[in-house]
Amino acid sequence: MVSRVPAPSSAVRPSAADASAAGRPDQRLQAVFWDMDGTLVDTEPHWIEAEYELVASYGGTWSQEQAHALVGQALTHSAAVLQEAGVRMTSREIIDWMITRVAARARENMPWRPGARELLADLHAAGVRCALVTMSESLLAETVVAALPAGHLEFIVSGDMVAAGKPDPEAYHQAVERMAADHAAVSGEPLDPARCLAVEDSVPGTAAAAASGLPTLAVPHFSPLPEDDRWHLRESLEGLDVHALDRMVGPGAPSPFAPSLGAVPDASAAD
Repeated sequence: MVSRVPAPSSAVRPSAADASAAGRPDQRLQAVFWDMDGTLVDTEPHWIEAEYELVASYGGTWSQEQAHALVGQALTHSAAVLQEAGVRMTSREIIDWMITRVAARARENMPWRPGARELLADLHAAGVRCALVTMSESLLAETVVAALPAGHLEFIVSGDMVAAGKPDPEAYHQAVERMAADHAAVSGEPLDPARCLAVEDSVPGTAAAAASGLPTLAVPHFSPLPEDDRWHLRESLEGLDVHALDRMVGPGAPSPFAPSLGAVPDASAAD
């Protein structure tokens, strides 16, 4: 099951075929699958604040180390850890409590990651389809998508739609399957996963994307990521455009550590 993001009734999303007129004839990149927390937006401080608040309300203690260990994890896993810290609520109650608070804070001030909206706009103008693949649930994911121009993210695969969360690749498999279902109809050619890209920031997220077989762009945020031949490592999304991402996919794509891609030589120094 995939959550569709309805466009406002007054807006019509151009098809990928229409938008592709703005791209290069030799463009290889067909689609980008975006992680949300830490990649598209920086809601992690909201999550951490809510974790501290919830644990304290039950008389427990919480640490930055514990909070950072939950970054990128499935919410069911996070709920179990919070229960171990003394929160006397069911897993479902914890998840609902956390999401409601984080979504409310995000609506007040959406914390976009540097370069994310600019890159999304460039991809949209070039006819590259984009979707959201997140372990957050629909309420928060839809809040983020609603803050973007209509059509920049076509649909959502969220944590409440999969049986296994990241680092399991199920969410990415589901997203690729959904994108492939109508890609030939809107673009004139079938979707090729080797010509798609996943964008992630966390250890579980990059593991899930790489395990799905998708070329992966890793932009570490809260936790450092090691150099690995399964992903391209960058310090930031700032300065990236459709042409830079196009070089990361398809036949003849260079090594993730090619200097032209701006690989980070020391992942431990990444923020």
